[in-house]
Amino acid sequence: MLTQQRLHELFDYRDDGNLIWKVNKARAKAGDVAGCEAACNGIVYKQVKVDGKIYKLHRLVFAWHHGFMPAYVDHKDRNGLNNRIDNLREATQSQNMQNCKMKRSNTSGERNVYWHARACRWFVRLSIGGRTKNFGTYESLEEASLVAHLAREKHFGEFARHQ
Repeated sequence: MLTQQRLHELFDYRDDGNLIWKVNKARAKAGDVAGCEAACNGIVYKQVKVDGKIYKLHRLVFAWHHGFMPAYVDHKDRNGLNNRIDNLREATQSQNMQNCKMKRSNTSGERNVYWHARACRWFVRLSIGGRTKNFGTYESLEEASLVAHLAREKHFGEFARHQ
């Protein structure tokens, strides 16, 4: 397991969110910026190979600062290349998913609001802790959007993303 001590032996942290190698490696020299860009689920991240294992750079930056690697590390601004420590936060899978872009298949233009053709009404649905929870049906898109907004605030707090 990769420890904070090991990370401090290998890297220095720069305020721009990069880790700088302290030691010479096969493809990197001391003083080089660590990592290369790679796409994962349509999002570009930096990744680094450490002791034979590949890690996403944001996870290493978080561990370098906090001494542990949580299950999920969220980029507050949704930019996978912005690894400044003030842009990273520990998250659950559900919280991390709330901070993603709206799906291209969204037809309402509002997060968590769907058209129910048989009922001819808008309905609100959120996934909370791996379970789907319904928040009712509404005649107007505006009313459904307001309910969805309030539900996200209540259940996801600082992780709520409204657009």
